[in-house]
Amino acid sequence: MSKSEQGKSGSSKKDAEGETRAEADVAFIEALARILRDNDLAELDVTREYGEDDELQVRLSRYASAVATAPVSAPALTAAPAPVAPIPAPAAAEPASENPADHPGCVTSPMVGTVYLAPEPTAGAFVQVGDSVAEGDTLLIIEAMKTMNHIPAPRAGVVKQVLVSDAQPVEFGAPMLILE
Repeated sequence: MSKSEQGKSGSSKKDAEGETRAEADVAFIEALARILRDNDLAELDVTREYGEDDELQVRLSRYASAVATAPVSAPALTAAPAPVAPIPAPAAAEPASENPADHPGCVTSPMVGTVYLAPEPTAGAFVQVGDSVAEGDTLLIIEAMKTMNHIPAPRAGVVKQVLVSDAQPVEFGAPMLILE
């Protein structure tokens, strides 16, 4: 049997529950899209291996170029990009709506991880709005790969706004707080 016949037959084989591999792949991609949406992630890149020379590579992104691809030996599969939730219009009561990342006092995330505003769940936050901080003071913690990384104040100032909540996932470069 040629490789192209193997790829075609693999896409129509049914598993023990009667679901074809293509249907299982679509369900897998839909589950990834839910994870992307529910965790407010920018993109996911996953490889699902079925065996030697047989895998499914999926890249989901909130950006318009999202595509699901499969190598030649796996069944051909395309998926629509994950739906992008519309960004709500800013409230009229807000001052000139600016992107917090453009603010000169914005402290951004130096890594991907989970933000913690306090050293432990029962303790008070490192900083709150209105607090004065010195350069080097810990502003918050970002957990990345089971390591707690203390994020220091890049300069002295007053905390004007905290843009993240406790236990929130953050991307590299995400605005976390405003320090003036």
